[in-house]
Amino acid sequence: MHRLPAVLISVARSAVLLIAAGAVFCRASNVGADDRPHIILFYIDDLGWKDVGFMGSTYYETPHIDRLAAEGMIFTSAYSNGPNCAPSRASLMSGQYTPRHGVYTVGETDRGDERFRKLLTVKNRMVLRDEFVTVAETLQAAGYQTASLGKWHVGDDPTTQGFDINIAGGTAGSPGRGRYHSPYFYPNCEQPEPGEYLTDRLTSEAVNFITQHADEPFFLYLPHYAVHVPIEPKPAVEVKYARKQTTPEHFHPGYAALIESVDDSVGAVLAEVERLGLTDRTVVLFTSDNGGHGVVTRMTPLRGSKGMLYEGGVRVPFAVKWPGHIEPGSRCDVPVIGLDIYPTLLELTHTPRPEGYLLDGESLVPLLTQSGSLQRDAIYWHFPAYLPSNPGADVPFRTTPAGAVRMGDYKLIEFFEDGRRELYNLAEDIGEQHNLFDERPETAARLHTRLQAWRESVNAPVPTEPNPKYDPTAVWIDAR
Repeated sequence: MHRLPAVLISVARSAVLLIAAGAVFCRASNVGADDRPHIILFYIDDLGWKDVGFMGSTYYETPHIDRLAAEGMIFTSAYSNGPNCAPSRASLMSGQYTPRHGVYTVGETDRGDERFRKLLTVKNRMVLRDEFVTVAETLQAAGYQTASLGKWHVGDDPTTQGFDINIAGGTAGSPGRGRYHSPYFYPNCEQPEPGEYLTDRLTSEAVNFITQHADEPFFLYLPHYAVHVPIEPKPAVEVKYARKQTTPEHFHPGYAALIESVDDSVGAVLAEVERLGLTDRTVVLFTSDNGGHGVVTRMTPLRGSKGMLYEGGVRVPFAVKWPGHIEPGSRCDVPVIGLDIYPTLLELTHTPRPEGYLLDGESLVPLLTQSGSLQRDAIYWHFPAYLPSNPGADVPFRTTPAGAVRMGDYKLIEFFEDGRRELYNLAEDIGEQHNLFDERPETAARLHTRLQAWRESVNAPVPTEPNPKYDPTAVWIDAR
């Protein structure tokens, strides 16, 4: 496969990048392939809401990502489909909420010390079943060339679910220690000799794919393994950040270096789009699969981090560029969720929805073009799982089984172990510090009724059976 010269990444960091989207809606059955827009979706792993410059970071350097955002629309209230990797990806691909496909978490739902788990958990699926029609399958059927370059994590091989090309994607949820740097042996992405960096290799493969398919519509899904742990950056870039002034939120030079390599990737990919003259017919989306990892970054003022249903675990950076339709420098405060990407891509390419197939999200085209609004008034999460706490915590779990709903400015979280509910007004309290459950009982009841009705509509399993191995006398000591 083609390898991207190191100099291209260096040059791309200082290049002026212009990425555009197709300005004309055309049905695939009525027009030639040249009239339909290309699609590039950057889906970054564990990148927190404030981990890019366009969302306020002054420590991390993301000039290419920031340029993309500045020339398109920034969604300030964008959410992931789940608080960790696998459920977000399964819902992104399927276009459906987690209870419909059963991928609720990474691994099993009963993670952590059993002595502290009050409930027996529901069964988790680790593979997105073939019965679900992915966005890639739908675009592929419409004549798009499709490629998944990077992390898959919802099955063995994305080529079984709509992708013509798979590079480095399989069941793995992270690179594994020592695997950001070669030698490594990913599916269709091997390098036995030392010296290659995984983020650069995926970028090289992306550039090669774009070059090969410039004359036909393509869907390039670029789900980098970065910035997931282990923190294994390029040493020279890490040294640069070690010499830089940190902030209370952003302080880890190795993590900062991982982010810079992702920004280099965005720059190099979009520089190739510009070089080939594809700017005016390429739609670019940039987002993350969940909140930042609490060990290496903070989302202040948001509460929590990856693995939680608080804002820090599910609110993510999201920007879309589409010249001629999206006003440069525009911002949207309407709550949106990753589920919306599937119907959005179908509408902007005028690809028909799969017949008889349910999509839970809404197209964002009315928001992107500032021509209308969304029809829904609420979005939901269902996470019937335990996740162990981060090292150094004084509690055993980051989260216990829970569900949540956001409706207007209000968000309600329900914890299934004891039925505890927390209500927040995010317009007044984005940090979720003031629980309004007792102060505004009518609002809490209204949101809880909606959450219960939604769970019934999607057959969401709620764990209720007591765990016989739960020990209320056990004392938590973090020995990590």
